[in-house]
Parts: sequence; structure tokens; C-alpha cells
Amino acid sequence: MIQRIALITPPYHSGVVETAGSWPNVAFVYIAGALREAGFEPIIYDAMTMNHTIEDITAELERMKPDMVLTSCYTPSYPKGIELLRVAKETLPGVITAVGGVHAHFMYDEVLRLDGDVVDYVMRGEGEVTAPTLVTCLNAGDDPAKVSGVAFNRDGAPYASPVRPFVHDLDALPTAWDLVDWDIYSFYPMPDTNLAIVSSSRGCDQACSFCSQQIFWNRTWRARSAKHFVDELEMLRNKYGVGVMMLSDETPTLDPVRWHKILDLLIERDLGLSLLMETRVDDVLRDEALMGRYHEAGIDHIYVGVERTDQATLDLFKKNTEVQMGKKAIDLINSHDMISETSLVLGLPTDTPETIKATFDLAVHYDPDLAFFLTIAPWPYADIYDDLKPHIVSYDYEDYNLVAPVVKPINMTTDELMTEVISCYRNFYMGKLKRVPTMSTFKREYFMITMKLLMENSYLKQYMGGLGNMPAEVARLFGSKK
Repeated sequence: MIQRIALITPPYHSGVVETAGSWPNVAFVYIAGALREAGFEPIIYDAMTMNHTIEDITAELERMKPDMVLTSCYTPSYPKGIELLRVAKETLPGVITAVGGVHAHFMYDEVLRLDGDVVDYVMRGEGEVTAPTLVTCLNAGDDPAKVSGVAFNRDGAPYASPVRPFVHDLDALPTAWDLVDWDIYSFYPMPDTNLAIVSSSRGCDQACSFCSQQIFWNRTWRARSAKHFVDELEMLRNKYGVGVMMLSDETPTLDPVRWHKILDLLIERDLGLSLLMETRVDDVLRDEALMGRYHEAGIDHIYVGVERTDQATLDLFKKNTEVQMGKKAIDLINSHDMISETSLVLGLPTDTPETIKATFDLAVHYDPDLAFFLTIAPWPYADIYDDLKPHIVSYDYEDYNLVAPVVKPINMTTDELMTEVISCYRNFYMGKLKRVPTMSTFKREYFMITMKLLMENSYLKQYMGGLGNMPAEVARLFGSKK
């Protein structure tokens, strides 16, 4: 019988998502809540954030002795996810294993063909209903083919049941925030409080060709009610000491009526929270007159996906925006003393040093507080994959981390591409450093902490160099000597 179920993050570290901080896996919070409500005993074990080795994980598995191990993977974390499940199989004879997440959802056939010796089940789509339904089915000795949203090997070949419909009422989903080990989560620019990642909506109605989200969600969008969401934020603050909330939503402001109600409630309750979020440039422009209320509601940091600064590539990416919109959105965020962040995608087959330089020059003109220059990752399920496939130079999924150059431009080597990418980082941030003394107190403190993280603790450390060669006034802010 399956009773104790361990939800474990793969011990994967890419250096991109971990630059800013560490936060709970919100999908596990929901799935654990659903499993517990169904009468099972879930355990959340964040091996990634705890920096646990395979040896550590083995010891934890021996201690927990779960009947089932679930993990969730995106493409670059998938190999480590498989390594985790392999260790579970070796450590706990008879344990049942399952993997979910975007990569497994789309690539279940490959998963089961190549790794079916350690993967018993793939959970596709949302897991809150599928996980307890599957466990109940297995405990009853029934046929798992009756469970929607799963795939498994049957008679030597992968079999997939129909994908389960999306959960309609997000407010009704139970959560298991009490199973989170809050001591290991923090936002590095604001280190004196706990950090949570929260979800106010699910889905994306856009058609970006390089992204997996719009495909995963079938270009649909659902949302929690404003009150239910803000109630959760207040509970996390009061019960678990969470002071920084990061929204996991792809498009949290899609419904302006609901979003404006969220702002109203946050301002009315004055929770003293710092909110970090992602949104689209066109939604920022839509809310131009409300940006002051964003700031008043506690929103301190907004990421907008500019992606490129030339219209032809934006059209290729199906961003449904115009180049000048990105500049105006960033200006609006900056004008209200909120941190503006964006990313630029480099390494397309048509890229050259000249096109990368043009993208960089316009990124400087856009003037975000933080910019990340990412190499394009050819997700094997994205719409743009067929265009990128002839130029792929690595099929090791761990390289698909937005850092390693996986796609080779026609007229550049991958080493030349990486040199240009690092040059973009170095020139952008060294240019920003010279302007530190002119920043507001909030932005200056935030930026200096972030800059030190980039230089000392991130995947860029080996490229960015030390803290020398800075203006004297900036060196003083760092507390170092020029």
C-alpha cells in the first residue's frame, strides 16, 4: 500500500534561477495539499535548495522510507530528476516513482522509452487531482489506464491516458504550506525575511514561439479570486514570517478588473510585503495610470520579457508587441522607483557579433535596472524547435539552461557566441555601476546587493571578474578600495 509519499526536487543547479534567492516549489505545496486531503502522508523535500548530494538524498530516503517518490522537472533539470528516481529505486526496493512537470508532460514517450526502468508513471498536466487519483487506483489494484493524465509502459511500449481537464476552481485547491521548511528560503537582496513563491493564476493566452507555457496551458487562463489570493498572502506573512512574495504567474494582470481589485486589497490591508512579479509590456502600458498604485501595493520588482530589440525577431518569437513598447514599459516601471528587469535572447542561427551589439546597444537605451542576456534554449516541444534543430550542437538536456550555447549561429562559433554574451553582461553592469551614486536609496541598495551576487555567487562569477577597475565612489559603496 502507498501511504507515505515524498515530493523531492532534483538536485539540479543552473546558476540562473538561483541568482536572486531560493523559494519553495509551489506545485509541491498544492499537490501535497491534495494528497493529504485524500488521506495520504506527503513529505516535501527540497534537495535542490538544501544543496544535497546524491549521498545526502540516499540517506534522506533511508530515513523517510516513502512508499512513493514524486519529482518534477523542467528540461535542464530532467537528467538530475532521473538520477534522483534511480537512487530511489536502488535505495528502496519496491518504491513507486513518478515524474511530472513541463518536460515530462510533453516528452513522456521519450521518458518512458529511455528511462522506463526507473520511471513508473509520468503525470501530465496539473497534478492536484491526478496524483491522489493515481495513488488510490494503485492501492485498489485497479488499472492505471483509467486515471486521466498519466503515462506508463504497458506491454513494452509507452501508453498515455487522456490528458485531464484543467482544474476550474483554483480557490478550492488545498495547500500544504505547513510542510515547507521556511528556514532555507530567502530573497538575497532582502535577506531578513522569508521568501515564498505564490500563484494567483494559471495559464497564458499568448503564442510565443520559443516558450513552453502557452502550449502547456493550451493558451487558456484561469485565476483565483482577488480576496482568496490576498488572504493567502496575509496568512503567509502572519503565520510563517514571509515578507517577500514572488508571483509564479506568467500573466497575473491579464484580467484588469481582478488585478485592480488585488491592488486595492493590498493597499487597504497594508501588509508590509515586498512583491516581485512578471508581466507583459502591453499590460504595463495598459496600466500606465495605475503604476503608482502598483508601488503603493508593495510591488517592488517587475520583470517584463523584452526578449529582443529588433522587430523582425519579436515577430519571429510571436511576441505580439512592438519594439518601442518595451522601452516605454521599462520607463514607466523606473519612474515609480520599482526595480525593472528584463531578458534578451541571444544565439539565434542568424546572430552575428553585429546583431548582438545592436541588441546590446538598444538594451542600454531601454535602461532596465537588471538585464539578463540569455542563450536561446531549443525546447524540443516549442513551436520554434524545427527552425532551431539544424543548428543544435548539444543534446544534453542539462545544457538547456539559458546559459550554455546550445544553438550555434551560422556565422559564429559557440565560443565566439559565449564571448559576446559575457561582453554584454560585463559592459551593461559596469555601465550601471558608474551610475550607482545617482540612484534612489532603494534602488542603490538593491542593485549593489544584486551586483555582488552576480560577481561573487552566480554562474557569471568566472567571467565577470573581481571588484576592481571601478569608479572610486562605487568602490566606496562596495566597501572596497579602488
